[in-house]
Amino acid sequence: MPSESRLSTRLRFGVAALLVAVGALASLAVAPSLPERMVTRWNAAGDPTGTLPRTAGMWLVPGLAAGLIGLFALLPRIDPLRENVAAFRVHYDRFVVVITAFLVAVHLAVLAVNLGYAVDVTTIAVAGAAALFYYVGTLLPHVEPNWFVGIRTPWTLSDDAVWDRTHALGARLFKLSAAVAVVGLFSGEYAVYFLVGPALATAAITVGYSYVLYARGASEGDDDAAARTAK
Repeated sequence: MPSESRLSTRLRFGVAALLVAVGALASLAVAPSLPERMVTRWNAAGDPTGTLPRTAGMWLVPGLAAGLIGLFALLPRIDPLRENVAAFRVHYDRFVVVITAFLVAVHLAVLAVNLGYAVDVTTIAVAGAAALFYYVGTLLPHVEPNWFVGIRTPWTLSDDAVWDRTHALGARLFKLSAAVAVVGLFSGEYAVYFLVGPALATAAITVGYSYVLYARGASEGDDDAAARTAK
């Protein structure tokens, strides 16, 4: 990776690390005012369903986000197809920033609720996930074959054409899922289903589509081979 690209990567990962620092500093700043057990889980209707001890609630998400940043920094280095990752590294780095921002936003909302503010964490989580889905839809057309990022099925990893076409479809479906999730924000307690349903459908459709593309290509290849043999 050229030195300028390495500098840009460090800058974007620095932004992600700064976001984690904001979440950690927020935890420290409000720690004395937090309850001994923090509400950390809600159902689809927004009702609390679970708690964690204060220390765990304060540091769970910042710790998770920091761990993910470290993981995302490592993956391009150990991927056997690291040259392909370098081809879409800008989009990869931006994804790291987007997912970190999502996690920190949810963390700040959790802190606010436990300080007594009327914040709808479920709505914030769904809205943030919708934004994340939309960015994934923007990312996928740029993703080259690799072992860690993208729609990795046995069939996309075995055929570059299947990879490209599956990712083109996946990009459209993720953006559509984001739009459905945004509409779902107006459905009250059903908002989560407008998020999870399209996400599961997108996963199933893209996996099935990649298989169909590969099988069709393989059968066409067999037909061509048989025709050549007959001649």
